Amino acid sequence: MDIISVKNDENWNNWKWQIKNRILTIQELSKIIDLDDAEKEALKSNLLLPLAITPYYASLLDKKDTKQPLRKTVIPRVEENICSAGENKDPLDEDRYSPVPGIIHRYPDRVLFLVTNFCSTFCRYCTRSRIISKEEIYKNHWVSAIKYIKSNSSIRDVLISGGDPLTLSDTKLDWLLGELRNIPHIEFIRIGTKVPVVLPMRITDNLIRVLKRYHPLWITIHFTHPEEITPETSKACNALADAGIPLGSQTVLLKDVNDDVEILKNLFHKLLTIRVRPYYLYQCDPILGSSHFRTPIATGLNIISKLRGFTTGYAVPNYVIDAPGGGGKVLLLPKSILGKKDGYFMFKNYKGEVYRYPDF
Repeated sequence: MDIISVKNDENWNNWKWQIKNRILTIQELSKIIDLDDAEKEALKSNLLLPLAITPYYASLLDKKDTKQPLRKTVIPRVEENICSAGENKDPLDEDRYSPVPGIIHRYPDRVLFLVTNFCSTFCRYCTRSRIISKEEIYKNHWVSAIKYIKSNSSIRDVLISGGDPLTLSDTKLDWLLGELRNIPHIEFIRIGTKVPVVLPMRITDNLIRVLKRYHPLWITIHFTHPEEITPETSKACNALADAGIPLGSQTVLLKDVNDDVEILKNLFHKLLTIRVRPYYLYQCDPILGSSHFRTPIATGLNIISKLRGFTTGYAVPNYVIDAPGGGGKVLLLPKSILGKKDGYFMFKNYKGEVYRYPDF
């Protein structure tokens, strides 16, 4: 595949064509990328998560630079075959919190609804690599999952995820959202997706019409690096925002990809310009073969400390660990509380200066 010539093809902006023509093999990838020995070795090995990249996202990859951040996130490395201490194929213990197929019920008032195990592009650090692309999983489970949600009146919030829900057809999304919206105790619905980043042409006028029917609807988009914010991605996000859909972002902190305050500040600033609010910065989950992606927690804390106060608060996400073993999200903050003295609460500001507040 010649990416340059294909981009001029009339089918380039057809999202179904993009999925049909995903890059899935070392032979296809070698035609557009100069692979190094480590990449070749990985692609020839028995990977837990296979290769999959949309032509659009492949067009953002540097042909020669193996250190390019985007390239590291979608092209396998041999390190994926090294399993380190503390890693697990299901690090968040989601299967234990699944009362029926497709439902993860960890928190009291909300559920995660895994509606598909298909993604258009496979991120190498994917938390659910154990199920992505495994066709036998989550077939024909929607009815029982919706029945479970209907029978639990404490559930007020449904997060639709997967896989990537926006790879479903408009007809299926319309049916699914309609079924959820008709449940009286569901107050709002969220969708988690990376489609606007890896498949922005999926955000069609008809999809927008479908989504607008089911307000209040929120969408969280997975962004990794400033290079992902292209004219195509910007157009997709602005179209969603114009439809009245609040947009947030979630970013995974990745070693040698985005573990730098200037890179993340640039990303978060660019997100605000396309009306996406940086919401979460995740510590990378300890999936099998992820040690080369994970940073020390001190790295994340240092980044947050250099963002807070040095840029607008809207550009500072919550830094969290999704606690291994199913403990849920835990907020991590740089130390600012110094204690209490003589009736005053002592704390540091973003510059490290000490202040006190009367707390008698």
